Amino acid sequence: MKRKHLCVTIGCALLASAGQAWSQEAAAPEARATQLDAVTVTARKREETLQEVPVAVTAFTAESLDKLGVEDIGDLDAQVPNLTVYAARGSSSTLTAYIRGVGQADPLWGVDPGVGLYLDDVYIARPQGALLDVFDVERIEVLRGPQGTLYGKNTIGGAIKYVSRGLREQTEGSASVTVGSYNRLDAKAAIGGAIGGEGSGLRGRVAVASLNRDGYGDNLFSRQQVSDKEINAARLQLGAYSGEDFDVQFALDWMDDQSGVRSAKMLAANPLAPGYPPLEDRYDIRSGMPNVNDTTMKGGSVTVNWRPSQDWALKYVLAKRESDTETNIDFDEVPLPLVDVRAFYDDSQVSNELQLNYDAGGRVRGVTGVYWFDGDAGGQVLNHFWNPLLPTAATNPLFGDTQGYVNTSSIAVYADWTFDLGERFKLDLGARYTDEDKHAVALNRFYTDGSYTTSWGTAANFDKTVNFKNVSPKASLDYQFTPDIMGYLSYSRGFKSGGFNIRANTTAVPRSGEPFDDEVVDSYEVGTKMAFMDQRAFLNLAYFYNQYKDIQLSVFTSYTLPGGGQSFFGDFTNAGKGTVQGVEVEYQLLPTEHWLITGNLAWLDARYDEFISAGVNIADSQRFTNAPEFSGALNVEWRTDLANGGNLSARVGYSYQSEVWPTTDLSPLIRQGGYGLLNAGVTWKLDQAWTLALQGTNLTDEEYRTTGYNIAAYGVVTGFYGPPREFSLSARYDF
Repeated sequence: MKRKHLCVTIGCALLASAGQAWSQEAAAPEARATQLDAVTVTARKREETLQEVPVAVTAFTAESLDKLGVEDIGDLDAQVPNLTVYAARGSSSTLTAYIRGVGQADPLWGVDPGVGLYLDDVYIARPQGALLDVFDVERIEVLRGPQGTLYGKNTIGGAIKYVSRGLREQTEGSASVTVGSYNRLDAKAAIGGAIGGEGSGLRGRVAVASLNRDGYGDNLFSRQQVSDKEINAARLQLGAYSGEDFDVQFALDWMDDQSGVRSAKMLAANPLAPGYPPLEDRYDIRSGMPNVNDTTMKGGSVTVNWRPSQDWALKYVLAKRESDTETNIDFDEVPLPLVDVRAFYDDSQVSNELQLNYDAGGRVRGVTGVYWFDGDAGGQVLNHFWNPLLPTAATNPLFGDTQGYVNTSSIAVYADWTFDLGERFKLDLGARYTDEDKHAVALNRFYTDGSYTTSWGTAANFDKTVNFKNVSPKASLDYQFTPDIMGYLSYSRGFKSGGFNIRANTTAVPRSGEPFDDEVVDSYEVGTKMAFMDQRAFLNLAYFYNQYKDIQLSVFTSYTLPGGGQSFFGDFTNAGKGTVQGVEVEYQLLPTEHWLITGNLAWLDARYDEFISAGVNIADSQRFTNAPEFSGALNVEWRTDLANGGNLSARVGYSYQSEVWPTTDLSPLIRQGGYGLLNAGVTWKLDQAWTLALQGTNLTDEEYRTTGYNIAAYGVVTGFYGPPREFSLSARYDF
C-alpha cells in the first residue's frame, strides 16, 4: 500500500502549533505562499508531519522559538496545552514539569520526574540542570500523555524532546548577541559542516553559549544581587559517514550554571522573626545564607545508525551523563537561621538503547527496542531549624543531616507497530515491559551544632532494595475521513516506579522507611487533526480521560521532638487515586498572506477520588498541584516580505492560566490566582544573513508565583515569582 510521501528534511517546515509559518520563508512578493506547512516530527520514531501523526504533540522549530522569544524550555508552557514548566525552588536551572496534571515537584534523589526530558534521544534522569537553555536547536517536541512504547525511559505524564541542530555536509553556522534589561548580555555561536571539504565522510559541529544577566533583586543583608543569571554551555558533535547506510555520531555537551540563589518573598509576617516584616519588592530578600547555587552538567553519547536494507534500520545509542549541584535555600528569607537548607546533589547515569525500525512502504511498519538504564543519584542535605521563642535545647536549634544515594537499575523491552487496515484506517499496537530495581541507602542524623561533627541521634539508617515490574500496553485507531481531516482513538498506560524516601524519619514515623508504591495512569484519548480553507487553517482537538492511581506526593509531616517540641520532615506518600480529564485545542490561521493567528486553549479537570490520611478519606479537601482549570494562548503576527529577500514581522502574544496550587501545601497565601502575560516582538530579517529582533516579555509587569512553601512549625510562608517585565535586542548573523 502506497502511503503519502513525507517531508524528509526536518527543517523544511517552519513552525508548528505555537506559530505555523508561511510555507516559503523568503519568497518574492509575487510568489508568496498562501498555505500553512505542517512541521515534520519524530514523535513515533519515524518522520511524519504533525497533522498526520495520531498523537497529541506540539512542535517548535528554531525559527518559531526565536520569534516567540523562548530562552529556555520554561518559556514553552504557555504555548503548549496543559503544560506547566518552571524553575524549582531557589534554583535557576532545576526543572519542574507537569503535563495534564501529572508531574513531580520534588527534585531530591530517589524521586523520578513525571515528565521525561530527552536531549537528542538521551533521557535526562535528574532535574538539576535540566531546564535547558535554547541554543543551536533544530526543534523541540512536547508529547502529552504516557510515553513508554517508543521512548527509552518510561515517562508517565509526557515527554519533552530537545533536538539539537544535526550534522550537515555543507558548512553553515551562526553568531548572535543579545542585550537587554538588567544588563543582559548573551552570546551564542555555532559552526558545522564537512571536515576536509564537501564529499568528506567526516562531519562536525560545535556550538557555544554564554548567558548573563544581573539580578532581579538584592539581598539587603549581604548587599549581593539575587535571581541573576550566569550560564555557560557548549555542545560538540562529530560524525563519520559511510555512504547513506551507515554512520557513527559522537556528541558531548556541557553546562555550568553559576547563577546566584533565586529570591523568594515572605508572603506573611513570621511570628518567630517579628523584627523582619515582609518586603515590598517581590525579588528582594534578607537572607543570611551564602549566595551559592551552582550546577554543572555534562554528557556524552555515541549513536550508530545502520540501514542493512531499504526496509530495515538499526539504531544504537550509548550515553553517559553526570551532574553536580550545590544550592542554598533560605525558606524563611531573613538573616535568622529559622529554616536554612544547604544541599549537595550528584548523579551519574549510563544508558543503552537498541532500536530496530521497519518500513517497507507496505501495510506494516514499526519499531522494537531494548533499553537498559543504570543510574546513581545521591548527595547530602544539611538542615538548620530554629525557633527563637523556645529555650535552647538539643532539639532547638535542630541540626539535621540527610545523606545517601539511590541506585536505579532498569531493563525494558518495547514495541510499537502500525498496521494499515485499509486505505484510510490504521491500527497502532504497542507494549512495554519494565523490570526496575531501586536500591536506597540513607543515613539521617541529628547533630549538636552547625559543624555537623557530633551526632546525638539517628532519624533513619537503612540499606534497602525494592523491585518493580510493569507491563504498559498501548492501542490506537485512526481514520482519514478526508485528505485534510483525520480522527483517532487511543488508550495507553503510563508507569512510574516507586522507591524510598531518603528524608525518612523512622524513629518518629516508622512507616517513612518503607517503600512507596509505583504510580500508574490509564489514559483514554479521542482527537482529530483538521485542515481547512485550502490548507490556510489547522485545527487540532483532543479530549482525554485519565485514571491516575497511587499518586506519589511529597508532603511535610510534623512530628514531636524528644523534648516535646514540634518539627517536620519531608515525607513521601501515595495519595490513592484521582481522575483527570481535559480538552485541548490548537489552532493556526493564515487569513491573508500577511497575517498569522495561532494559539491554544485547554480545560483541565483534576480531582482526587481517594486520599487517605490517618485512616480518613480527605480527597474532597485536596487539590492537584500545577493543574490550572483553564489556560490558553493567542499569538497574532503580521509579516511582509521585502524586495531584497528579507522580511519584516511583528507579533503580539497573550497567555492566560486560571488559579494554581503549586505544591501540596494548601495555603491560600501560596495559591496563585488566575493571571495573564502579554509579550510582543518585532523581527527584521535584513537579508539571508542578518536578522535583528526586539522582544518584550511580561509587558504589564504581572506579579505571579510559580511555587511556594508553607512550613507552619517555623512560621514560614514564602513564594517564588516569575520574571518581571524585560526587553531585549538581538543581532544574528547566519552563514
